[in-house]
Amino acid sequence: MTLDGVLPVLKPVDFTSHDVVAKVRRLIGVKRIGHTGTLDPKVTGVLPLCIGKATRVVEYIQDLPKSYEAELAIGIATDTEDLTGEPVMRLPGVKLTEAQVREAVLSFVGTIDQIPPMYSAVKVDGKRLYELARQGREVERKPRSVTIYRIEITQLELERDYPLIRFAVDCSKGTYIRTLCADIGRKLGVPAAMASLVRTSSGSMTLPMCLTLEEIERLAQTGDLAPRLIPADRAIGHLPACTVADADALRAQQGQKINLPVSARSEVPAFGEDAAEPGETQPVWRVYAAKGDFVGLFAPDLARGLLVPVKVWN
Repeated sequence: MTLDGVLPVLKPVDFTSHDVVAKVRRLIGVKRIGHTGTLDPKVTGVLPLCIGKATRVVEYIQDLPKSYEAELAIGIATDTEDLTGEPVMRLPGVKLTEAQVREAVLSFVGTIDQIPPMYSAVKVDGKRLYELARQGREVERKPRSVTIYRIEITQLELERDYPLIRFAVDCSKGTYIRTLCADIGRKLGVPAAMASLVRTSSGSMTLPMCLTLEEIERLAQTGDLAPRLIPADRAIGHLPACTVADADALRAQQGQKINLPVSARSEVPAFGEDAAEPGETQPVWRVYAAKGDFVGLFAPDLARGLLVPVKVWN
């Protein structure tokens, strides 16, 4: 049976995201696999893998918000902003009140600027920052805007030599939780580093939906893995959708532009902040044939009343 769809994997500790992809390739015998957002080796949690034709929707999944459960250690700073790095400052015995911590943590809700850590995959002049960091070099990084939708403090242990703050966070793609932890420390005026991190969701995919590598191996051996894959179109269910006549669907699958259904035209402006100007297109839509088959991703062109093919499923 051909395997196509999105497989939510529970990434284990000490695996890179690429390690997980390589492992699953061996387990299921499929080469065409892509992940939807890098996790550091010590980070565990939700890692959606796009398999087969579903690799064509990687970009739409990795753009979705993420959720994490993090643990922040107060009184220690490292060169990687987490406890895997070399300590650059220690300050045991920091005394903080719950009110101070809550005020500092919650101040980061909203759109904020982050400076990517040196130990990250961001490229500067064609080089990965972590490559430069391993050479002992530090370069200037431009701040990047990210959005923190929600932070909830779940536990405080403020009486320890190195106090711990545990919190849950919902954020936009590209958010570095390591950097958020270090920035919370700066807000409090003390060194801080991320102690642990679990990604609890990526878009609509959550921890309870994930399979371990051991479960994937067992299901692949028994031929029962396919039903556990999320169809590509369901995995991008946040995108607007419309239905076209079967005849138009056939033309669309041949890569042709087709008419934008009249019933959908009034809905197009709802998917952008403003109505489209003549010649502009809105974000892609999922298009279905009348009989229910997924046709592909199309961009609506209001000026010409057309759906323009972006990625077509056959």
